[in-house]
Amino acid sequence: MNFLHSLLHITAEMSPYLLLGFFVAGVLHVFVPSDFYRNYLTGKGLKPVLIATLLGIPLPLCSCGVIPTAVGLRNEKASAGAVGAFLIATPQTGVDSIVATYSLMGLTFALFRPLAALVTGIVGGMLIGFYCSDAKKSQTMDDSCEIPAKSSNRFVAILRYAFVDMVRNIGARLVAGLIIAAVIQVAVPDSFFLQFNDLPFLQMLVMLVVAVPMYVCSTGSIPIAAALLAKGLTPGAALVLLMAGPAVNFGSILVISKTMGRKFCSLYIAVIVLGALFFGTILNNTDFLFSFSDEAMQRVNGTNMTHHTSPVGIVCGILLTLMLLNVFIMSMFNLFKKEKTESSETLYRVEGMKCNHCKASVEKALLKLKGVESAEANLEQKTVKVKGTVSADAVRKAVEEAGFEFI
Repeated sequence: MNFLHSLLHITAEMSPYLLLGFFVAGVLHVFVPSDFYRNYLTGKGLKPVLIATLLGIPLPLCSCGVIPTAVGLRNEKASAGAVGAFLIATPQTGVDSIVATYSLMGLTFALFRPLAALVTGIVGGMLIGFYCSDAKKSQTMDDSCEIPAKSSNRFVAILRYAFVDMVRNIGARLVAGLIIAAVIQVAVPDSFFLQFNDLPFLQMLVMLVVAVPMYVCSTGSIPIAAALLAKGLTPGAALVLLMAGPAVNFGSILVISKTMGRKFCSLYIAVIVLGALFFGTILNNTDFLFSFSDEAMQRVNGTNMTHHTSPVGIVCGILLTLMLLNVFIMSMFNLFKKEKTESSETLYRVEGMKCNHCKASVEKALLKLKGVESAEANLEQKTVKVKGTVSADAVRKAVEEAGFEFI
């Protein structure tokens, strides 16, 4: 019963800010042109690195989700430094995780996360730009291939991306994070981490060992860090989890090493690890900031679990739960439909195809999908005909990752 109480309390505390963050992410997705990032990330020096970092910080992408975007940037002639800055800064935080961090952990952590992402992104991008020559680019689109603006019904597009696509992308990891946090609050003794308070740097090293192989998104890491903080973990060690957990994992290390090179990958890991230890040490040794970190403990510690949750938190918690259930039901339905239906031919509308290279890019992306027997794009009609048992969601994802708009 204590576990369920803790789980509901944390969910209600986070959900209003999380829903707000999802909405802001939807606005960014709809109103920022698809080619905006490509146009400002070419060249060498500080400028593209700084722009890549600033653009990456608000994006709600995890360490694995950011890799296809980074590879696309590289293929669009972005510099190695800009790609490195984007890879380092983007997974650490996002508009959704910033507001959710404030809701559960207070102002200090909500400010420190984007600050740490900014500094590590710039430093890492400059180091990568200096030591790593630009990787060989793959074939890019013609200059005439401009991705058009989003569809006219922008409000619907915002809601769909914010409360369907975003929830689908991080929903499973968010639920896992909430469950782990509730387990920590119930199972871990309040004095467990107090015995290590004289060794704060050791706590941060231990947290690195835990965080680096773990696959957790920037939002899913918040309840875990908050619960550990309430159990006596030092603020610096909690910050290490918030930085290193979302920014790197074994899967992303393997992919980055293969696509960007070993030197690139080594600098990427080193900047994240050393940056997490640096900012964690600052947080542990600055009394002014440490006093602010007590706010997080007051929000999530066990003694506060008896407090009544606000009506807004309850309503938002119910809405978030319904969204998660909706995504789960949709996934199960699509899986069942994919398994049971026979091969069929479906016509989809795709915006952004301007030349034969665009046409080939869409077809190539779709033919890689499991269950696709054939894919034929039509430039004049702006459609693509797909034959097979593949789901519409899979087609949408492949088209969007190729740089085009699925209607």
